[in-house]
Amino acid sequence: MKFISTRDKSIKADFLQAVLNPLPQDGGMYVPLEPEDLRRWLLYTDENTPFTSIAGSLTSAFVKDEFSPIICETIATKAFRFSPEIKQLDESLFLLDLAKGPTGIHRDFGISFLVSFLETALQLTGEKAVFLDASTGEMGASLATALRGKKNVKSIIIYPKGTVRGMEEGDFVWNGGNVYPVEIDGTEEDCSKLVRGIFRDRAYTAENNITLASGFNIGRLMSQAFFYPFAFSRIKGRVHSDIFYALAAGNYSNMVSGLYAWQFALPLNGFIVPANNFLKVDLKGNPCVIDSSVPVEERSVSDPLKLFNLERLKDIFSANQLMMKHFVFPVEVSEPETDLAAKELFENYGIFADQHTARAFAAAKIHKNSSAEDYATVLISRDHPSYSADYVHSITGKTPEMPDNIRKAMTHTEVSRPRISNVEDVKAIIESLK
Repeated sequence: MKFISTRDKSIKADFLQAVLNPLPQDGGMYVPLEPEDLRRWLLYTDENTPFTSIAGSLTSAFVKDEFSPIICETIATKAFRFSPEIKQLDESLFLLDLAKGPTGIHRDFGISFLVSFLETALQLTGEKAVFLDASTGEMGASLATALRGKKNVKSIIIYPKGTVRGMEEGDFVWNGGNVYPVEIDGTEEDCSKLVRGIFRDRAYTAENNITLASGFNIGRLMSQAFFYPFAFSRIKGRVHSDIFYALAAGNYSNMVSGLYAWQFALPLNGFIVPANNFLKVDLKGNPCVIDSSVPVEERSVSDPLKLFNLERLKDIFSANQLMMKHFVFPVEVSEPETDLAAKELFENYGIFADQHTARAFAAAKIHKNSSAEDYATVLISRDHPSYSADYVHSITGKTPEMPDNIRKAMTHTEVSRPRISNVEDVKAIIESLK
């Protein structure tokens, strides 16, 4: 499978190229050129099909010209020693729980896959690569876990002073690990400015295989498409109607990856999402992306540090914008409706819901009440509720138990290294990793 830019369709890359150089020269974002038709394979899966098999088969579909099916299965097996879980809450409501990774956040899946893919691919080419990202905690803990024991991939993460969390002494590069956490006297935006300063020099990043672990990287985004065939394999024997997914908006990566799964021929009927200032409902009741009227050539360069996948979302429907109204359903949700939905999830199903999951559930309820059709809803829960313990307690009067792995991911880590202040300091660290 080839990947092209959302802006200049003549810019093409294979999967490894797009992962190592995630920013197309035209300032767009990489998207699949021609997704594979996996209908026969998808319909063959069932409740006994392991998540690693689903991930391996989909990996093979989008890198079949680069790596054999055996290598793709190896990538998936090494990436996923954990799996999503799906629970049936009532006859037509299911919960897809993505908080099953080592740090209890949905990013664990994408990060673990991205690391496993690069480690395997670079073993074959003899190259090395470095992730360069800005963070305030959870992403770094997830990266540190995924990078343990790897030989070909390292990570530099720039933090505001005092926000490093979830790492062990052995994770640090200077102790033989693969993560180089760096602190600055500044904000998260100041961290982002340093990362942007590096990526502005395309020749430098290409020469040193500097890439991103964020969802801007198509390698991480594509792996989120695994969630939907997994959910389908678990519920298809129990559902005899349409299937809708209800999810938090976030940066739209889960919705976009779900639409890629649909392009792979996965049976699904749409995505219900709380409306916001970026994706809302117009006066005719259709989904509306705020900058749809801005021509591509007039848009600013996509910012990998302020990720919104709306450009990828619009690209999916570029050939027929009217199709969007049949697959994307933004719903206006108020704060009281959100809180009421969180309370209902707890009282009716024993589910602790963070505010994002509660808003998605509220949107699903409003959408279903306004629909004359009968369908099944899969509610996506992204992160462990203990990350939102205060909100959960305010709604339910109870505090969700915090597992040891999440407590560890949230624990402050002392770096005890000189702080940096400019792009040249970052480049010096990159040079030290060679």
